[in-house]
Amino acid sequence: MNLDNTIAQMKKGVLELCILSILNKEEEAYPSDIIIKLKEADLIVVEGTLYPLLTRLKNFGLLDYHWKESSAGPPRKYYKITENGVSKLEHLVESWNQFVSCVNQSIKSNQQ
Repeated sequence: MNLDNTIAQMKKGVLELCILSILNKEEEAYPSDIIIKLKEADLIVVEGTLYPLLTRLKNFGLLDYHWKESSAGPPRKYYKITENGVSKLEHLVESWNQFVSCVNQSIKSNQQ
């Protein structure tokens, strides 16, 4: 079993939570800004992974976007979290905390 692949899959599993959380803290964000924030948290994500996820979150009504003119080239798409996205984030954080607690409990019981 490839350990790197297992770790990568665990990280991919929490990207939705992380992206919603980043956008909940920011008024809006350009995708490269989101990638920078994820990299700061050691969650290395490439554009090919991020853009489909942003589109999916938008299609579910969790994100919205608007275009802004850029002095460095074509207009840029900026994302922001919607009210539905904030509600979903609250549920995800609650579920995440419960999941982490269960995993930690399982790890502790196996180490004894």
